[in-house]
Amino acid sequence: MVEKIDFKKVSPGYRAKTSEFQVLTLEPTRYLMVDGTGDPNTSTAYTQAVESLYPIAYKLKFASKQIGRDYVMPPLEGLWWADDLTSFTDHRDKSLWHWTLMLMIPRWLDDSDALQAKEAAQASKNLPAADKVRIEVLDEGQCVQTLHVGAYDDEGPVLKSMHEDFIPKHGLQMTGKHHEIYLGDPRRVTPEKLRTILRQPVQSL
Repeated sequence: MVEKIDFKKVSPGYRAKTSEFQVLTLEPTRYLMVDGTGDPNTSTAYTQAVESLYPIAYKLKFASKQIGRDYVMPPLEGLWWADDLTSFTDHRDKSLWHWTLMLMIPRWLDDSDALQAKEAAQASKNLPAADKVRIEVLDEGQCVQTLHVGAYDDEGPVLKSMHEDFIPKHGLQMTGKHHEIYLGDPRRVTPEKLRTILRQPVQSL
């Protein structure tokens, strides 16, 4: 029987605790990515990105299992940014947000495996954002992260504490895009029980 790897259990980047900011250094990681902009609750582009990423990711998982390496589907991740960071921490104006949705590609698979999975997914199903799906390595390096339990709209105070308190007090400054890892499925879990890793790349002053 093929062993099934669960990255949430073995990867440090997928583990965090509530009420605790952790500093860690992450290795470069390859992802399937789709870019977009606007409120994720109302944006058609956001829905189409999700509908295109998962079929490709499942084709890739199937191909990996065929070579004897199976794994649990990695969690959906997102990079988020805006010209005004207070749109995340204070007034939460989602119309100002830009985003990149991502699904991780295991290290033993390469770009050609991902491209073949994309072609196979396109051949079997109409993917509305297939032309926007790309393969890219994300190298965040040193990061600060924590676990938020609760509704997405309640993240503001946690991010404010991370950005304005923990990071500067530890001789660090923000460098990359705000990163979220969705450990809970909003279709199956009530908002107050959602689990989301909040991550911010940093560098020493």
